[in-house]
Amino acid sequence: MAAFGTLSDRLTETFRNLRGKGRLTPADVDGTVREIRRALLEADVNLDVVKDFTGKVRERALGDEVNKALNPAQQVVQIVNEELVQILGGQQRRLEFAKTPPTVIMLAGLQGAGKTTLAGKLAKWMVGEGHSPMLVAADLQRPNAVTQLQVVGEQAGVTVYAPQPGNGVGDPVRVAKDAMKVARDRQHDVVIVDTAGRLGVDAELMKQASNIRKAVDPDEVLFVLDAMIGQDAVGTAKAFQEGVDFTGVVLTKLDGDARGGAALSVASVTGRPIIFASTGEGLDDFEPFHPDRMASRILDLGDILTLIEQAQKAFDEEEALKVAEKLATETFTLEDFLAQMQQLKNMGSIKGMLGMLPGAKGMREQLDNFDEREIVRTEAIIQSMTPAERRNPKLLNGSRRLRIARGSGMTVTDVNALVTRFEQAAKMMKTVARGGMPQIPGMGPVPGAKFAGGKGKTQKKKAGSRSGNPAKRAAENAARAQGVKPATNSGGSGFGLGGGASTPQQPTEEELSALQKFLGR
Repeated sequence: MAAFGTLSDRLTETFRNLRGKGRLTPADVDGTVREIRRALLEADVNLDVVKDFTGKVRERALGDEVNKALNPAQQVVQIVNEELVQILGGQQRRLEFAKTPPTVIMLAGLQGAGKTTLAGKLAKWMVGEGHSPMLVAADLQRPNAVTQLQVVGEQAGVTVYAPQPGNGVGDPVRVAKDAMKVARDRQHDVVIVDTAGRLGVDAELMKQASNIRKAVDPDEVLFVLDAMIGQDAVGTAKAFQEGVDFTGVVLTKLDGDARGGAALSVASVTGRPIIFASTGEGLDDFEPFHPDRMASRILDLGDILTLIEQAQKAFDEEEALKVAEKLATETFTLEDFLAQMQQLKNMGSIKGMLGMLPGAKGMREQLDNFDEREIVRTEAIIQSMTPAERRNPKLLNGSRRLRIARGSGMTVTDVNALVTRFEQAAKMMKTVARGGMPQIPGMGPVPGAKFAGGKGKTQKKKAGSRSGNPAKRAAENAARAQGVKPATNSGGSGFGLGGGASTPQQPTEEELSALQKFLGR
């Protein structure tokens, strides 16, 4: 996650220096804690939080649990991970729903924190969880705030209650109060109230937010916090806690190239849990906040559970069974390839998903260079094919490939590359479908693994002559049948060079020329 990029790099580099040490001295521990403290402060984590965190890490690192560990460095990483989980809130906290619908969720925060967009993200997430949310446009101050909420609501596919035009016109408290009756009448079980913000904390902002809270008596008040504002996050959170109070925090802009210290400070300072995190600009870039998973991401230990959850949401189980059936019968086509890619795209940012893998920081350069638009280009090429061509790529002769390239705005080389990739992918999938292990470029065969066309073991080559001369081949095979090793021909070996064991021969000029051509190709 980009907001913790620098912090994550510093911490992983610090732990790398501990590797290979069978025992940690107090000096090693002090040096490590000093580097951790420096990394946290540079990430804009609150000073009091840093002092408390590093004190606990040092105390535990000097204790018996590290001294008696088989791998002290790993034990220190485990300690840091556990303490990170604690300052991020410990256990995950879920939304609390009202016993009698509708559940009312009020959003509060400064202007620019992303409240309106977040309202749409939260509403769409609620729909995915089986709820029927309604958005309420109670931000009547910021220019075009009502219009923006209506657009976001339409994108999320949810109802928006906006009786006032906004832009300084209308009473937000009255709008919020009336929305409760409308939600009950229309049987919405969740109401999300978008409130006004200010560029800074002031009395008028707090009074309005407090009045809205009294009018709707929300079940949850979520403080929307921009993860990029650094040390100011703590002061802002304290001010809102004193003026309005809130039950939970939502972090936005965690995909930004910032230091992310707000996330590591706000839960400890306010005592309120982080409930959600916004990780991108799209409405689907939104997820429940898990302290343990976030700590793992920061320490580059990966977040496989979130990756699996995203995959489960995006992939259609019925469609997956159809694809498995096609693989088993070896009828996997470019149409199926396209459908799989579109489902993969529905999971969100490919780069973000790869970043959840353990050790992803080591692939930083590759991840930064990854082009998300490659999937769009591939879609364009396949969609420029006829149904018959998608089902049978063997039809793709030169003229057809030229037509497809023109239709998709790509080149014939791009079309050729896609067809080659598809054939390789289909071959690997068929191997897996048969219960085998695909051959991966750069890797040798796996001992005992079943490969395409195999019977469970690597098949032995048939013993026999491979000579192109029929008479010679028959003679060598007859010799093998009698248990006699065939005589080697001193006149030829690799590249046509003489290879007799007893009388090695010098290569001719023609043979040297052939060898040079081979090596230079």
